[in-house]
Amino acid sequence: MSSDLSTSAGPIEVGAARVSVDDKAMINCRADVNQLLPLKYHWAWEKYLAGCNNAWMPTEVSMQADISLWKSADGLTEDERRAIKRNLGFFATSESLVANNIVLAVYRHLTNPECRQYLLRQAFEEAVHTHTFQYICESLGLDDGELFNMYREIPSITDKAAWALKYTQHLEDPSFSTGTPEKDQAFLRDLVAFYVVFEGMWFYTGFAQILSLGRRNKMVGIAEQYQYILRDESIHLNFGIDAINQIKIENPHLWTAEFQEEIRTMLVEGCELEIAYGRDTMPRGLLGLNAELCEVYMHFITNRRCAQLGLEPVFPPAENPFPWMSEMMDLKKEKNFFETRVIEYQNGGSLEW
Repeated sequence: MSSDLSTSAGPIEVGAARVSVDDKAMINCRADVNQLLPLKYHWAWEKYLAGCNNAWMPTEVSMQADISLWKSADGLTEDERRAIKRNLGFFATSESLVANNIVLAVYRHLTNPECRQYLLRQAFEEAVHTHTFQYICESLGLDDGELFNMYREIPSITDKAAWALKYTQHLEDPSFSTGTPEKDQAFLRDLVAFYVVFEGMWFYTGFAQILSLGRRNKMVGIAEQYQYILRDESIHLNFGIDAINQIKIENPHLWTAEFQEEIRTMLVEGCELEIAYGRDTMPRGLLGLNAELCEVYMHFITNRRCAQLGLEPVFPPAENPFPWMSEMMDLKKEKNFFETRVIEYQNGGSLEW
């Protein structure tokens, strides 16, 4: 089978041997990508099932309290309003950027069917997240032109989007394919940029801001939706980490000392961009939250991502200034959308991180 069939179905090869587990690989695989069974990467299948058990839609969350508070003259401070709008502006297009990367780049070059099965689930979740910000924008009566164009008009948001896009633009080229160390490393860079930095670092300041407001009984509808998004993103991140580490196991020649330093530099750059975003969204801080605390938090998160990738930390040891964020991520129960009381999760899924 020729190499150009690694990312597509290709012609049917009559009489070909059946696919065995040993034939499967994360990248550059020549096994039939339509053959889901036998499973090789059970961790990918388990994340697909966990994602399915997390089914939710934004329109199931009431926005009445948020609408009243937003329209109230003294319900929110100007600093709180700025943080909320910048937050929504970043996420509104970020989910689409991630979805486009999954569909146009990652799916094409990840040549394992159970991993692709999870990517299909993730792509749907990104669509739900984008729907969430449309729903919030419509509910609050926000200027959709302002909100959905912040990634072009607000420098701290533009800088993040531009940084991420440079790692995926050439992978979206139909003529690009993996198969050489240089191109395989380019694909790994993409996975790090979008799973580890974009979803695993850049979303966390925004989560902390909105969930902090929710803990003070402000914008509780948005906070509830962010909590569901955070649950989804936790699995996205863990899938990305597992995929990167599995590719490393199967292709140790890619994980050179030089390449590891390049990845560490990427994480530092990502952290610095997020710190700048925190300063922009909270120039004077909010009650219980400010840019300085978010900087410490990002150092903590960045070092944690290094450890998950088997890299040395890039910052001195830092304590987590927001320990309550861990509680938000470790969701084993959820609110009843209509009664706002805690109930056992009804899809039969018990999430374990």
